[in-house]
Amino acid sequence: MKLSLGFSPCPNDTFIFYALLHQKVDTGALQFEPFIADVEELNQKAVHSDLSITKISFNAYLNLTGQYVLLDSGAALGRNCGPLLITKVPMAVLDLAGKTVAIPGEKTTANFLLDTFLPVPVTKKVFLFNEIEQKLLDGEVDAGVIIHENRFTYSERGLHLIQDLGSHWESKTGHPIPLGGIIAQRSIPDDIRRKISTAIRQSINYAWSHPEEVMEFVSQYAQEMEPKVMRQHIALYVNDFSAHLGLEGRAAVTHFFAEGVKQGRIPALPTSPLFA
Repeated sequence: MKLSLGFSPCPNDTFIFYALLHQKVDTGALQFEPFIADVEELNQKAVHSDLSITKISFNAYLNLTGQYVLLDSGAALGRNCGPLLITKVPMAVLDLAGKTVAIPGEKTTANFLLDTFLPVPVTKKVFLFNEIEQKLLDGEVDAGVIIHENRFTYSERGLHLIQDLGSHWESKTGHPIPLGGIIAQRSIPDDIRRKISTAIRQSINYAWSHPEEVMEFVSQYAQEMEPKVMRQHIALYVNDFSAHLGLEGRAAVTHFFAEGVKQGRIPALPTSPLFA
């Protein structure tokens, strides 16, 4: 059975899926055809049900529960790993009223968390996540929400933190931050989805046991990133929740959906089960 598999070129995703794609784990009769793209492109692909299995921002998953179900493994979810709201010059959050803020995609969880935090109206502009620091430095925007490895590099470029949006979420809700997950089409039989989730978990365990082998693959997709930053990125975003959501992870995702209802992003909690 051939299945299309979407994930990003970011180190956490390539780390997770290396073993799955290189016959290091037993996938039985399942064959995976990778589609590698920025997470916002993956979000849009999922809207059209173009991929059998894909990484998704939880903000995008809010509107896709009729088409997809969340797998137990592969998620980016945790504490102290959220998006950061930064500026070129120091300013208070209230100073952002009416200003322009760069975001890494309308359907990203970063945008969701920005709306959860911001007490003032702003104008948003969408850029690829790795362009936002430069847009700030060039004066094209007044503030930006950064994700992924940029949280390790922004201060080196003289940029300033206004708010750790993840910390705000954690202090407000008590839950870890659900950033992204792996979803599978509901048309895939339950037993196949379970096999997929198990294979992803085994792929993660293989990567943890063979990090140096996996890093060669990771580096192919993160060529401009320092090895130290790659390892920091992986250590932050590939954790116990990635291997297994567990009760705490499921509770965080469920609360995220409840917050989505509060924000008016969805009219009500889904009637279909969220989890495979």
